[in-house]
Formats: sequence, structure tokens, C-alpha cells
Amino acid sequence: MKILIVWMLALFTLPVLAAGAPDNGAGPKYKVAYQCNKGEPEDYKSLLFSVSQLKEKYGDDVDIVVTCLGKGIHLLAKHPKRGVPESALEQMSYLDTFGVRFHACGNTMHALGWTAKDMYDFVEVVPIGADDLMQLQHQGYAYLAW
Repeated sequence: MKILIVWMLALFTLPVLAAGAPDNGAGPKYKVAYQCNKGEPEDYKSLLFSVSQLKEKYGDDVDIVVTCLGKGIHLLAKHPKRGVPESALEQMSYLDTFGVRFHACGNTMHALGWTAKDMYDFVEVVPIGADDLMQLQHQGYAYLAW
């Protein structure tokens, strides 16, 4: 009888313990999705500073995606129609080498008459920026509006 009780306890508690087990290095501990939809140089500077600070603090323990839409799309363009700090390309290229991903809203690009060729090489074009943010949140990314 005691053996049956021990087996039943093991049967019911093992799945609970396994669900709470640590990640064991299978991926980053933290996931963050930044929304960039403002278009002033100071907005871009503060966004890139925040991204770099998180990456510096957490290194490989954080996966960061920056989704640019609306006025924010200019940050990712080779020839923006709004002011972008001169240091932005260098900062984004550097962050890209550490795995930070930059997504550009295809809808916004279409409205401006832009294509993927108008974006920097490290930029991934997504069909709808808002959908990208929603999907990232569904995948467990923390949402930060900028």
C-alpha cells in the first residue's frame, strides 16, 4: 500500500515540478519588444540608449526586438524624411551584432512609397507593425512603448 501511495504522489507531483523547472539555458531569460512610433531625434536617442542599457545589463539573457511604425519608421531608413541622429546607424549596427532585431512596418513603408531596399540591411520588414507587436507579446515578450 505504501508503495502505491509513493507512486501516486510521484505521478501527480512530477509534472508540477517539471513545469516550474528553470529554463536550463534553452533561450534568453527575458524578452522585450520595443514599439518605436515617435519621430524626433531625441526619441530615437533615448530608445537606443534604453536598448543598449538592457543589452549591456543582461547580455545573452535578453532577446530584444525594436518594431518601428508610423513616424518611428524613419529610424530604420537609409534616407529618412525626418531628422535622425547621426550616431543612430552606428548604434543600431552595433546592437545588431549582439542580436538586437529591428522590424519595420510594411504598411508604413508602403504609405511612404518605400520598399525593403530603402531600409538598412539588418532590418526585417514585417507586414503590419501592430500585428508584429501583438505576436511578440503573445510569445511572451514584454511590451515597451517608446
